[in-house]
Amino acid sequence: MGYGSSARRVAVVIAGGAVLLAGGALLVLPGPGLLLVLAGLLILSREFPAVNRYVEPVRERAIRAAEESVTSWWRLTGAILTGLALIGAGVAWGLVPELPLGGWSTGSGLILSGFILFALLYWSHRRVRAGRAG
Repeated sequence: MGYGSSARRVAVVIAGGAVLLAGGALLVLPGPGLLLVLAGLLILSREFPAVNRYVEPVRERAIRAAEESVTSWWRLTGAILTGLALIGAGVAWGLVPELPLGGWSTGSGLILSGFILFALLYWSHRRVRAGRAG
């Protein structure tokens, strides 16, 4: 095992662990927690084959949760309002530097989160519609 492969393994553990921890936090906070948990598991499974057994159950639950988010009008409305609120907050944080952690670095992260939410909603909606048609 060379020095480069050890450094690569440490980088994978740090990156996968950070994404997995962020996903765990977002399971109780607003955000795509299951999707980040899945991403963290996928990253870690590249170096640790034993992690593979957790990937499929989490993938199934994440896809089911994404589909459930667009099956009722009140969930869809709530998700759309949340996306709009994220984008609005991002603009506010970018324009008002007096806010805590104010500035465009925070604002752009919030705006990006809103757009990611809309992309996930669109993907989930298309998936549900394709399932109903086929």
